[in-house]
Amino acid sequence: MSVLHFCFVSSLFGPRINSMPYLFFAVEITMYFCRLCNDMNLTIDVGNTLYKFAIFNGNILVEKQRCEKQDVIQHIKQLFVSYPKITHCILSSVGSLTSQAITLLEELTSVHVLSHLSKIPYTNTYKTPETLGPDRIALVAAAAMKFPKKDVLVIDGGSAITYDFLSAENQYIGGSIAPGITMRYKSLHSFTAKLPLLEKTATIAKIGNSTEAAIHSGVIQGVTFEIDGVIHQYKDQYTDLTIILTGGDAHFLRDRLKNDIFANSNFLLEGLNYILELNKD
Repeated sequence: MSVLHFCFVSSLFGPRINSMPYLFFAVEITMYFCRLCNDMNLTIDVGNTLYKFAIFNGNILVEKQRCEKQDVIQHIKQLFVSYPKITHCILSSVGSLTSQAITLLEELTSVHVLSHLSKIPYTNTYKTPETLGPDRIALVAAAAMKFPKKDVLVIDGGSAITYDFLSAENQYIGGSIAPGITMRYKSLHSFTAKLPLLEKTATIAKIGNSTEAAIHSGVIQGVTFEIDGVIHQYKDQYTDLTIILTGGDAHFLRDRLKNDIFANSNFLLEGLNYILELNKD
């Protein structure tokens, strides 16, 4: 539909479509038609204080948005004004989402809450599937859909650093969980008497010549050495390994790692959308 709409809009402008302002306007009009005519999916990654929204047209990511907890009701309302053709929604969790927000979503669209009971595009061999976090379920779903018949290690560099392995036989085996960068800084400050609370910085010294420099060196190098070490451990057993790096710290970490990796900040959102498609009534 979007190609037809673009051709129609382009015909209205004739030769002027080659002009950049007219081209931008034609694209905007095309997107407007898509919003009106195509059924869309909404994925919501529910955090403790921050919510991340993504609108999909099929498997195409149309737009990403985010808001803080106190603004979620108004944000949801505005989303459905901008995208009236949203027909289905998936929530990664309802833990920090108010009952008012959930009720509003259920009034506006069909809602699926991700859990270990959801249909997924792989076999879950985790011994305690009910304890597997929805973010990890979604990340492995994205790996299964994007890299079929591949051994895939998904590394999520967020509040915690998670490692999840999907085999070439499409079986989720498990992984590991470690403290994230911010958590390591906070731990050094909270569990010692005098160490200051710092935030990550782009430039670090291999050998810290001050307390702050030593903290930065220890945290950042500790994380990168850990990730490279875990990757090598997997590569010893799975030589043709595909590695995905995602999460809030993905791009910060990417250039510091010695291994070849794919960095994809939308991997979780894409996984949620794949699962939503599988669970539509």
